[in-house]
Amino acid sequence: MQADFDIVIVAQAGRLEAEALLLAASLRRFSPGFAGRLVVAEPQPGPLWPDDPRLTPEGRDMLVELGATLLPFESRRFGAAYPHGNKIEALAAMPPRPFLFLDSDTLVTAEIGALPLERPSASMRREATWPVPRPGWPGYEAVWRALHERFGLEIEPTLDPARSAEDWQRYLYFNAGWVCGPDARAFGARWGEWACAVLDDPPPALDGQVLHPWLDQAVLPLVVAAFGGGRPGAGLSGLDGPATCHYRTFPLLYARESDAVVAALEEVAAPNQLKRLLKRHEPILRMVYQGRGRRVRALFDRAALPAAEKEIRNILRSHGFWMR
Repeated sequence: MQADFDIVIVAQAGRLEAEALLLAASLRRFSPGFAGRLVVAEPQPGPLWPDDPRLTPEGRDMLVELGATLLPFESRRFGAAYPHGNKIEALAAMPPRPFLFLDSDTLVTAEIGALPLERPSASMRREATWPVPRPGWPGYEAVWRALHERFGLEIEPTLDPARSAEDWQRYLYFNAGWVCGPDARAFGARWGEWACAVLDDPPPALDGQVLHPWLDQAVLPLVVAAFGGGRPGAGLSGLDGPATCHYRTFPLLYARESDAVVAALEEVAAPNQLKRLLKRHEPILRMVYQGRGRRVRALFDRAALPAAEKEIRNILRSHGFWMR
């Protein structure tokens, strides 16, 4: 059965444009049954963008040819100072419809159109990036409880009771690489309002915590819980699984992702009309078209990868393969 929802991504000139083209091409190739809209949200010039963030005309035309609907939106809170806020403001500019937000550095690798999005959730493919333990801090329990209490939320229903109080995985914490829910506009509006509240007046338990670039992920669990959501259920197991891959960067993709993901990337990047645009982004040129990705792949055993992404990045840097 096909669900009725929008896939929302953000794209602008440069890296995100190239990633958006690959995402749109992969959606068309590997999820032909998707019956909803692919909405490409594009930030517009304004006081928060010193440089024009809009897509190139060629990139915009190709996205439309690949089936995307373009959605211009104004940056009222974040802009260039905090581009992670694009996703928040893009969702707030959407119609009040079910949505699946995907970071632009994502490939669709299987049918995606029947996902159950009635209950808000987000990606669990994350590490212990925030909050950061430091001398004298009050601990995970105090930080997360203070944030929940700030917005009148009960923390107990969000906890994983199988984990101890100072295990970071006890607390609802997501990667914002994918986010879903039944009402994009309401979700984005709440996310933006609460993110600004935390940024402008953080609870005392957050003293010493750095909110940039983690603000969106620090507030996301609160918004998910406020709309009755939580950790993703079995129906969403295809995300960060057989249906999507949030690869982050092209060197990381070649280092750690499956043979199927690499094959999907190289297949959708092959058509000459798309290749002409993608070659403008140097990491795609080097990794995909000039074959450096295959050399990266030979450095790693996918069955025994380093536990932390930072270790993989360090290996890539030491061999001269790191590119963003």
